[in-house]
Amino acid sequence: MNNLGDFVVIIVLLMNLMMLSSSRIRTCIRIVAGQGILIGCMPLLNDFHLILPGMVISASLSIILKGFVFPWLLFRAVQEANIKKEVEPVGGYPLSLLIGVMIFALSFWLSTRLVYTKPLVSHLAAPVSFATFFTGAFIIVSRMKAITQVIGYLLLENGIYLFGAAFLSEQSLLVELAILLDIFVAVFVMGIAIFHISREFDHIDTQKLSELKDSIISKQDI
Repeated sequence: MNNLGDFVVIIVLLMNLMMLSSSRIRTCIRIVAGQGILIGCMPLLNDFHLILPGMVISASLSIILKGFVFPWLLFRAVQEANIKKEVEPVGGYPLSLLIGVMIFALSFWLSTRLVYTKPLVSHLAAPVSFATFFTGAFIIVSRMKAITQVIGYLLLENGIYLFGAAFLSEQSLLVELAILLDIFVAVFVMGIAIFHISREFDHIDTQKLSELKDSIISKQDI
């Protein structure tokens, strides 16, 4: 456990709350990019003699993809779809922040149920990783625009990576590379899908798309 690790995970937690309170798509992308860079550095915060080459490769790829490549793809999707602001989430932003605090309280309780066999980079790493995971899942189900749901997906993956980084030597390079490849493909495909949806329907509101689907099904039944 070290003070630098504690500082990093506290910043990650604050970024979760910033994400829940922000209505600007570009701001959300910047937040998830900064969070990706911080989390990517987590495996390198341990004692130098415990850092393995696989950790350096995994951390470097994570920082490059999450901090620069994914945000660039999302910014392009936002520009092509001409998105400036997210519609208000279900229940509004104050409720979202309240749920974010409750998520952290639940995550802290869950972390106390775990049995650790060795010291972690930070004693807050496990609860914050749970909180980041659940915050990403909450954003996916509470936000209406497809691009924000992609950001929630990235936030969810950040939580998974942070949990792995908390245990350092237990990380598998192949597993991390596979996850990063899956995320890259998902973001790339979603960027293309968002562009085509916006071009055909002039919006990317998933609620309206669901209503359109229900309307089509109803007409087919008639």
